[in-house]
Amino acid sequence: MNFASDNGAGVAAPILEAIVASSRVNAPAYGADAYTARAASRLCEIFERELAVFLVSTGTAANALALAALTKPWQAAFCHEEAHIIDDECGAPEFFSGGAKLVGIPGLNGKIEPAALRATLARFPLGQAKTTQPAALSLSQATEAGTAYRPAEIAALAAIAHEAGMRVHLDGARFANALVKTGASPAEMTWRSGVDVLSLGATKDGALACEAVIMFDPALAAATPYQRKRAGQTLSKGRFLGAQMEAWLAGGLWLDLARRANTSARRLGEGLAKAPGVRLVFPVEVNEVFVVAPEAALAAWRAAGARFHDWSTRATPPEAAPRAGEAMARFVTSFETDEKEIDALIALAAAPYRSRNS
Repeated sequence: MNFASDNGAGVAAPILEAIVASSRVNAPAYGADAYTARAASRLCEIFERELAVFLVSTGTAANALALAALTKPWQAAFCHEEAHIIDDECGAPEFFSGGAKLVGIPGLNGKIEPAALRATLARFPLGQAKTTQPAALSLSQATEAGTAYRPAEIAALAAIAHEAGMRVHLDGARFANALVKTGASPAEMTWRSGVDVLSLGATKDGALACEAVIMFDPALAAATPYQRKRAGQTLSKGRFLGAQMEAWLAGGLWLDLARRANTSARRLGEGLAKAPGVRLVFPVEVNEVFVVAPEAALAAWRAAGARFHDWSTRATPPEAAPRAGEAMARFVTSFETDEKEIDALIALAAAPYRSRNS
């Protein structure tokens, strides 16, 4: 019953096979190979426009390089106060940008509200030499609460950002999961809604180690080849990134893998929500399930072999917050989560109820 993280999942078979096949080819180095070219071409088709595409090996690198392209050292990028870039990347965006400031904005369910963005921007007036200057808005898709922005929500926030002279970045570590949930097209979820740069994550969705920085305005990419090299993310055997990305996209595999993970999470969430004393913290929209449960129940689940993370977040709606004797936990599914694992945990959670009524 392993629900600790989708990072712990394996590599999808078609991607692993593509890596093996590409290892038998002596290809040009540093991303000048046919695999990378085909992957970039396919991304242009999927997003319905010409793109600047840079493959890297980690999501942190993708986010940091994306924000480095949008900010200067005296500028600021705004994000949810618990976004991955501000809480979980060890200052990488600040480092790669040469010191750009990250400014957190509170919001329930992991989302930034337009009013909160406007209120925060009012604290950073343009043209004041003493004030860090606004440059970028970064949105997490899906959010740290496992919720998904709809295109209209992104467009509303992007309009405010662009009005203030800012660019918009989308941290798409679980972008495929959000697409499957919303039914939007990649173009609708990004550039048609005002997104300028996307960090597209494949690693959590079946790849070995592969992410893409996608710039919808190629003019933004002028410095990125040099920044990527300086960051140690221009792989000499870059074909292994290209082969992963190409295989991930082929035949819609990326969406199929995300759909499996989402389906497992929905089933797990529905089952846990029926257990005594358990309630969902956020809507289950992608492959993450957040619950509040009695501390004793969580301890019993762990003792029986369930793996998950204790959690706390300021994005919790007041009515869902833990009360005395309760705690919050996060459960993550992946493309390879077994139905038997889900059934076992649901049965474990329901056991106290059955025993009282047997």
